Amino acid sequence: MSLQALLDAGARHAPEYRGGLSNHLPMALVSLHSLGADAARLQAFCDHYAPRLQAAPPAVAWPSGDAWTGRFGQPEAWPAYRALFAEWMVAEGATEMLACVLPALMPGCGAAAFHGPIRVAAALRAGHAAEVADALAYWASRFVTLGPLPSDLGTVADPRMLLRRLQAVPSRKALIADRMVVAARNPALQAAVPRLLIDQHTLARLARLSAQAYAGSGNFTALHLVTACHAMRVLVPAIENPLPCLRWFWQAWATAVAAACLKRLPPAPAQTWPTLVAAALASNDEHQIKLIDSCRAEETAYGGDDWRLAASRALAMPA
Repeated sequence: MSLQALLDAGARHAPEYRGGLSNHLPMALVSLHSLGADAARLQAFCDHYAPRLQAAPPAVAWPSGDAWTGRFGQPEAWPAYRALFAEWMVAEGATEMLACVLPALMPGCGAAAFHGPIRVAAALRAGHAAEVADALAYWASRFVTLGPLPSDLGTVADPRMLLRRLQAVPSRKALIADRMVVAARNPALQAAVPRLLIDQHTLARLARLSAQAYAGSGNFTALHLVTACHAMRVLVPAIENPLPCLRWFWQAWATAVAAACLKRLPPAPAQTWPTLVAAALASNDEHQIKLIDSCRAEETAYGGDDWRLAASRALAMPA
Protein backbone atom coordinates (compact mmCIF):
# COMPACT_ATOMS: atom_id res chain seq x y z
CA MET A 1 0.00 0.00 0.00
CA SER A 2 1.10 3.56 -0.67
CA LEU A 3 1.73 6.14 2.05
CA GLN A 4 -1.65 7.74 1.34
CA ALA A 5 -3.46 4.40 1.59
CA LEU A 6 -1.69 3.50 4.82
CA LEU A 7 -2.62 6.87 6.32
CA ASP A 8 -6.22 6.25 5.24
CA ALA A 9 -6.13 2.87 6.99
CA GLY A 10 -4.48 4.37 10.05
CA ALA A 11 -7.57 6.44 10.78
CA ARG A 12 -9.02 3.39 12.52
CA HIS A 13 -6.52 3.78 15.37
CA ALA A 14 -6.85 5.96 18.46
CA PRO A 15 -4.32 8.78 18.99
CA GLU A 16 -2.92 7.15 22.13
CA TYR A 17 -2.39 3.71 23.61
CA ARG A 18 -1.19 2.12 26.86
CA GLY A 19 -2.22 4.92 29.16
CA GLY A 20 -1.10 8.01 27.29
CA LEU A 21 1.62 6.98 24.82
CA SER A 22 1.27 8.78 21.49
CA ASN A 23 0.39 6.82 18.37
CA HIS A 24 3.49 7.32 16.21
CA LEU A 25 2.30 5.31 13.22
CA PRO A 26 1.38 8.20 10.88
CA MET A 27 4.44 10.24 11.86
CA ALA A 28 6.87 7.34 11.39
CA LEU A 29 5.31 6.39 8.04
CA VAL A 30 5.77 9.96 6.76
CA SER A 31 9.40 9.95 7.94
CA LEU A 32 10.12 6.58 6.33
CA HIS A 33 8.58 7.78 3.08
CA SER A 34 10.68 10.95 3.21
CA LEU A 35 13.82 8.86 3.70
CA GLY A 36 13.03 6.78 0.62
CA ALA A 37 11.12 3.74 1.92
CA ASP A 38 9.17 1.85 -0.73
CA ALA A 39 5.61 0.55 -0.32
CA ALA A 40 6.78 -2.84 0.96
CA ARG A 41 8.88 -1.26 3.70
CA LEU A 42 6.04 1.05 4.73
CA GLN A 43 3.69 -1.91 4.96
CA ALA A 44 6.22 -3.93 6.95
CA PHE A 45 6.62 -1.13 9.49
CA CYS A 46 2.85 -0.80 9.76
CA ASP A 47 2.50 -4.54 10.33
CA HIS A 48 5.09 -4.34 13.11
CA TYR A 49 3.77 -1.24 14.85
CA ALA A 50 -0.02 -1.26 14.47
CA PRO A 51 -0.84 -4.30 16.68
CA ARG A 52 0.02 -2.28 19.81
CA LEU A 53 -2.54 0.43 18.97
CA GLN A 54 -6.10 0.80 20.20
CA ALA A 55 -9.19 1.20 18.07
CA ALA A 56 -10.41 4.74 17.47
CA PRO A 57 -13.50 5.68 19.48
CA PRO A 58 -16.83 5.96 17.64
CA ALA A 59 -17.42 9.03 15.51
CA VAL A 60 -18.96 12.03 17.28
CA ALA A 61 -20.24 15.23 15.65
CA TRP A 62 -19.12 18.58 17.00
CA PRO A 63 -22.07 20.24 18.81
CA SER A 64 -23.49 22.95 16.58
CA GLY A 65 -22.87 26.41 17.93
CA ASP A 66 -20.20 25.43 20.47
CA ALA A 67 -16.98 27.46 20.47
CA TRP A 68 -14.26 25.37 18.85
CA THR A 69 -11.79 26.17 21.64
CA GLY A 70 -14.25 25.12 24.33
CA ARG A 71 -12.96 21.57 24.81
CA PHE A 72 -9.22 22.18 24.76
CA GLY A 73 -7.37 19.71 26.95
CA GLN A 74 -10.18 17.13 27.06
CA PRO A 75 -8.83 13.82 25.69
CA GLU A 76 -12.33 12.43 25.32
CA ALA A 77 -13.11 15.24 22.86
CA TRP A 78 -10.77 13.85 20.18
CA PRO A 79 -13.57 12.23 18.09
CA ALA A 80 -15.58 15.46 18.05
CA TYR A 81 -12.51 17.53 17.21
CA ARG A 82 -11.53 15.28 14.31
CA ALA A 83 -15.04 15.73 12.88
CA LEU A 84 -14.90 19.49 13.42
CA PHE A 85 -11.55 19.98 11.71
CA ALA A 86 -12.47 17.72 8.79
CA GLU A 87 -15.66 19.70 8.17
CA TRP A 88 -13.83 23.01 8.63
CA MET A 89 -11.31 22.10 5.93
CA VAL A 90 -14.08 21.18 3.51
CA ALA A 91 -15.90 24.44 4.19
CA GLU A 92 -12.97 26.88 4.13
CA GLY A 93 -9.89 25.02 2.92
CA ALA A 94 -6.81 23.94 4.82
CA THR A 95 -4.96 27.24 4.40
CA GLU A 96 -7.68 29.37 5.97
CA MET A 97 -8.36 26.86 8.72
CA LEU A 98 -4.70 26.52 9.73
CA ALA A 99 -4.25 30.30 9.79
CA CYS A 100 -7.04 30.47 12.36
CA VAL A 101 -6.35 27.30 14.34
CA LEU A 102 -2.58 27.23 14.76
CA PRO A 103 -2.18 30.52 16.70
CA ALA A 104 -4.91 29.41 19.13
CA LEU A 105 -3.22 26.05 19.67
CA MET A 106 0.30 27.38 20.17
CA PRO A 107 -0.03 28.17 23.92
CA GLY A 108 -0.46 24.40 24.31
CA CYS A 109 2.23 23.33 21.84
CA GLY A 110 4.12 21.29 24.45
CA ALA A 111 1.14 19.02 25.07
CA ALA A 112 1.83 15.30 24.75
CA ALA A 113 5.57 16.01 24.49
CA PHE A 114 5.12 18.23 21.40
CA HIS A 115 3.36 15.43 19.51
CA GLY A 116 0.51 17.77 18.57
CA PRO A 117 2.62 19.99 16.32
CA ILE A 118 4.87 17.08 15.30
CA ARG A 119 1.92 15.05 14.04
CA VAL A 120 0.29 18.04 12.32
CA ALA A 121 3.55 18.84 10.52
CA ALA A 122 3.92 15.24 9.36
CA ALA A 123 0.35 15.27 8.02
CA LEU A 124 1.03 18.49 6.12
CA ARG A 125 4.20 17.03 4.64
CA ALA A 126 2.16 14.05 3.45
CA GLY A 127 -0.60 16.27 2.06
CA HIS A 128 -3.22 14.07 3.72
CA ALA A 129 -6.29 16.11 4.74
CA ALA A 130 -7.90 13.53 7.02
CA GLU A 131 -4.64 13.04 8.91
CA VAL A 132 -4.30 16.82 9.28
CA ALA A 133 -7.73 16.86 10.94
CA ASP A 134 -6.88 13.91 13.21
CA ALA A 135 -3.53 15.47 14.18
CA LEU A 136 -5.10 18.84 14.99
CA ALA A 137 -7.71 17.01 17.03
CA TYR A 138 -4.96 15.33 19.04
CA TRP A 139 -3.26 18.66 19.71
CA ALA A 140 -6.53 20.29 20.79
CA SER A 141 -7.64 17.41 22.99
CA ARG A 142 -4.27 17.19 24.75
CA PHE A 143 -3.78 20.98 24.98
CA VAL A 144 -2.17 22.14 28.22
CA THR A 145 -0.64 25.50 29.06
CA LEU A 146 2.58 26.01 31.00
CA GLY A 147 1.70 29.40 32.43
CA PRO A 148 1.01 32.91 31.10
CA LEU A 149 3.47 35.07 29.22
CA PRO A 150 3.74 38.80 30.00
CA SER A 151 2.94 41.36 27.33
CA ASP A 152 6.44 42.88 27.62
CA LEU A 153 8.87 41.51 25.04
CA GLY A 154 12.29 40.18 25.95
CA THR A 155 15.66 41.70 25.09
CA VAL A 156 18.08 38.72 25.16
CA ALA A 157 18.56 37.36 21.64
CA ASP A 158 20.69 34.30 22.41
CA PRO A 159 18.76 31.59 24.27
CA ARG A 160 22.02 30.13 25.58
CA MET A 161 22.39 33.15 27.84
CA LEU A 162 19.12 32.25 29.55
CA LEU A 163 19.62 28.49 29.55
CA ARG A 164 22.68 28.91 31.76
CA ARG A 165 20.38 30.22 34.48
CA LEU A 166 17.84 27.42 34.29
CA GLN A 167 17.66 24.85 37.04
CA ALA A 168 17.09 21.18 36.30
CA VAL A 169 13.74 20.16 37.76
CA PRO A 170 13.72 16.41 38.48
CA SER A 171 10.39 14.60 38.57
CA ARG A 172 9.25 11.02 38.98
CA LYS A 173 6.44 11.52 36.48
CA ALA A 174 6.56 8.91 33.72
CA LEU A 175 5.53 11.05 30.75
CA ILE A 176 7.53 13.97 29.35
CA ALA A 177 4.46 16.22 29.26
CA ASP A 178 3.75 15.59 32.94
CA ARG A 179 7.36 16.37 33.85
CA MET A 180 7.07 19.61 31.89
CA VAL A 181 4.01 20.64 33.91
CA VAL A 182 6.05 20.13 37.09
CA ALA A 183 9.04 22.08 35.72
CA ALA A 184 6.80 24.96 34.62
CA ARG A 185 6.25 25.87 38.28
CA ASN A 186 9.96 26.58 38.83
CA PRO A 187 10.51 30.29 39.66
CA ALA A 188 13.87 30.48 37.85
CA LEU A 189 12.25 29.17 34.67
CA GLN A 190 9.33 31.57 34.99
CA ALA A 191 11.77 34.46 35.34
CA ALA A 192 14.00 33.42 32.42
CA VAL A 193 11.45 32.58 29.73
CA PRO A 194 10.01 36.09 29.16
CA ARG A 195 13.50 37.57 28.70
CA LEU A 196 14.15 35.99 25.28
CA LEU A 197 13.85 38.30 22.29
CA ILE A 198 11.85 36.39 19.70
CA ASP A 199 12.89 37.23 16.14
CA GLN A 200 13.20 35.60 12.72
CA HIS A 201 16.31 33.71 13.86
CA THR A 202 14.90 32.24 17.09
CA LEU A 203 13.66 28.97 15.63
CA ALA A 204 16.98 28.30 13.89
CA ARG A 205 18.83 28.94 17.16
CA LEU A 206 16.55 26.57 19.07
CA ALA A 207 16.83 23.94 16.36
CA ARG A 208 20.63 23.96 16.51
CA LEU A 209 20.64 23.93 20.32
CA SER A 210 18.25 20.96 20.23
CA ALA A 211 20.58 19.03 17.94
CA GLN A 212 23.55 19.84 20.14
CA ALA A 213 21.64 18.82 23.27
CA TYR A 214 20.68 15.45 21.85
CA ALA A 215 24.12 14.81 20.34
CA GLY A 216 25.70 15.55 23.69
CA SER A 217 23.31 13.67 25.93
CA GLY A 218 21.17 11.14 24.07
CA ASN A 219 18.34 12.38 26.29
CA PHE A 220 14.88 11.23 25.21
CA THR A 221 13.31 14.65 25.85
CA ALA A 222 16.05 16.32 23.80
CA LEU A 223 15.17 13.98 20.93
CA HIS A 224 11.65 15.42 21.01
CA LEU A 225 13.06 18.95 20.92
CA VAL A 226 14.82 18.14 17.63
CA THR A 227 11.67 16.79 16.00
CA ALA A 228 9.55 19.59 17.48
CA CYS A 229 11.80 22.27 15.95
CA HIS A 230 11.53 20.54 12.58
CA ALA A 231 7.75 20.50 12.99
CA MET A 232 7.67 24.20 13.80
CA ARG A 233 9.67 25.01 10.68
CA VAL A 234 7.00 23.17 8.66
CA LEU A 235 4.15 24.98 10.44
CA VAL A 236 5.48 28.55 10.49
CA PRO A 237 4.63 29.30 6.82
CA ALA A 238 0.97 28.56 7.61
CA ILE A 239 0.90 31.21 10.38
CA GLU A 240 0.35 34.84 9.37
CA ASN A 241 2.19 36.29 12.38
CA PRO A 242 4.55 33.58 13.67
CA LEU A 243 6.59 35.53 16.25
CA PRO A 244 3.93 35.44 19.02
CA CYS A 245 3.55 31.73 18.33
CA LEU A 246 7.27 31.24 18.69
CA ARG A 247 7.10 32.84 22.15
CA TRP A 248 4.87 29.97 23.22
CA PHE A 249 7.13 27.45 21.55
CA TRP A 250 10.17 28.86 23.33
CA GLN A 251 8.32 28.62 26.66
CA ALA A 252 7.55 24.93 26.05
CA TRP A 253 11.06 24.28 24.71
CA ALA A 254 12.77 25.84 27.75
CA THR A 255 10.41 24.01 30.10
CA ALA A 256 11.28 20.71 28.44
CA VAL A 257 15.00 21.45 28.86
CA ALA A 258 14.49 22.07 32.58
CA ALA A 259 12.46 18.87 32.90
CA ALA A 260 15.01 16.82 30.95
CA CYS A 261 17.85 17.15 33.50
CA LEU A 262 20.42 16.71 30.71
CA LYS A 263 23.64 14.83 31.44
CA ARG A 264 26.58 14.82 29.06
CA LEU A 265 27.76 11.56 27.49
CA PRO A 266 31.05 10.84 25.71
CA PRO A 267 30.88 11.73 22.00
CA ALA A 268 29.15 9.19 19.76
CA PRO A 269 30.97 7.95 16.64
CA ALA A 270 30.05 10.22 13.73
CA GLN A 271 28.29 8.40 10.87
CA THR A 272 27.76 9.36 7.24
CA TRP A 273 24.33 10.26 5.95
CA PRO A 274 24.07 7.13 3.77
CA THR A 275 24.74 5.02 6.86
CA LEU A 276 22.23 6.98 8.93
CA VAL A 277 19.48 6.82 6.33
CA ALA A 278 20.05 3.10 5.76
CA ALA A 279 19.82 2.50 9.51
CA ALA A 280 16.56 4.43 9.77
CA LEU A 281 15.03 2.58 6.83
CA ALA A 282 15.90 -0.75 8.45
CA SER A 283 14.74 0.27 11.92
CA ASN A 284 11.46 -0.45 13.67
CA ASP A 285 12.22 2.20 16.31
CA GLU A 286 9.75 4.99 15.56
CA HIS A 287 11.76 7.59 17.46
CA GLN A 288 15.01 6.77 15.69
CA ILE A 289 13.24 6.94 12.32
CA LYS A 290 11.67 10.32 13.06
CA LEU A 291 14.86 11.77 14.52
CA ILE A 292 17.04 10.85 11.55
CA ASP A 293 14.44 12.19 9.12
CA SER A 294 14.21 15.47 11.05
CA CYS A 295 17.98 15.80 11.37
CA ARG A 296 18.50 15.36 7.63
CA ALA A 297 15.79 17.92 6.87
CA GLU A 298 17.11 20.43 9.41
CA GLU A 299 20.68 20.16 8.14
CA THR A 300 19.40 20.84 4.63
CA ALA A 301 17.57 23.92 5.92
CA TYR A 302 20.26 25.38 8.18
CA GLY A 303 23.62 23.83 7.28
CA GLY A 304 26.35 22.67 9.62
CA ASP A 305 27.19 19.31 11.14
CA ASP A 306 25.13 19.46 14.34
CA TRP A 307 22.25 17.40 13.00
CA ARG A 308 24.45 14.65 11.56
CA LEU A 309 26.07 14.34 14.99
CA ALA A 310 22.63 14.19 16.62
CA ALA A 311 21.51 11.49 14.20
CA SER A 312 24.72 9.59 14.91
CA ARG A 313 23.91 9.68 18.62
CA ALA A 314 20.62 7.88 17.88
CA LEU A 315 22.55 4.94 16.42
CA ALA A 316 24.77 4.80 19.49
CA MET A 317 21.92 4.58 21.99
CA PRO A 318 20.94 1.16 23.40
CA ALA A 319 17.89 -0.41 21.79
